[in-house]
Amino acid sequence: MSVVDDSFDHTLKLEEKASAPLAGGIMQHGFQCGLLWGAALAAGAEAYRLHGPGPQAETVAIKAAQKIVDSFHARTNAINCTDVIQVDWKDKTGLLKFFVKGGPIGCVRLTAGYAPEAFSAINSALSEEQFETPSAPVSCAAVLAKKMGVSDMHTTMAAGFAGGIGLCGEACGALGAAIWITAMNSNKDGNGKIDFMSPEGMDVIDRFVESADYEFECSAIVGRKFENIGDHTAYLLDGGCSEIIETLAAQHAA
Repeated sequence: MSVVDDSFDHTLKLEEKASAPLAGGIMQHGFQCGLLWGAALAAGAEAYRLHGPGPQAETVAIKAAQKIVDSFHARTNAINCTDVIQVDWKDKTGLLKFFVKGGPIGCVRLTAGYAPEAFSAINSALSEEQFETPSAPVSCAAVLAKKMGVSDMHTTMAAGFAGGIGLCGEACGALGAAIWITAMNSNKDGNGKIDFMSPEGMDVIDRFVESADYEFECSAIVGRKFENIGDHTAYLLDGGCSEIIETLAAQHAA
């Protein structure tokens, strides 16, 4: 996230630091690469700066996230961490080989190479003048963020996580938002260390899976991938994922 933010000449130190638990595909669970979560947050920040709070900015954030996912997949032929690095984080032997063979260096190179592409994808979405803006709620992650009491900017930043980042159907965007917001809340002064595998983050995951019938992927929870933003909006208006959202919001209040 920091590389993309720097490209826009806007640095968000706390927000960038709090995205660390999303690395490794959500606390090393192997889902969407941390680069995607971070780039989607950066896209949401730019959408907020251009459009302020509300459905228009959230729609732009989701559209940017869709372009981010597409461009990343075109580069790597995958979007999930385990598929990109071809190692399961739970496989200790495989991880050892990954580190010995310089796997982390490959991730650094991927970050450097992909950041300009993410920047271009975000700018492409931001420059679109003609698009239909649904009525609120646009994003499940934004709904969750509002319930967790964060600022309008942070709500918009999380919006692109909808439907598993840009409606791609992978690991739940509301879960990603809850982990990110929890990390920010635990380090409000900006001086503390963000624990990559914090107990607070693990507790968020534990409570999430219970409410989601032990599924992580949006498409598995919902039973399909969303066709477009309007489809996702209609699902939310009909009460979709309300139990999961309320559970994650209650985690914040606990």
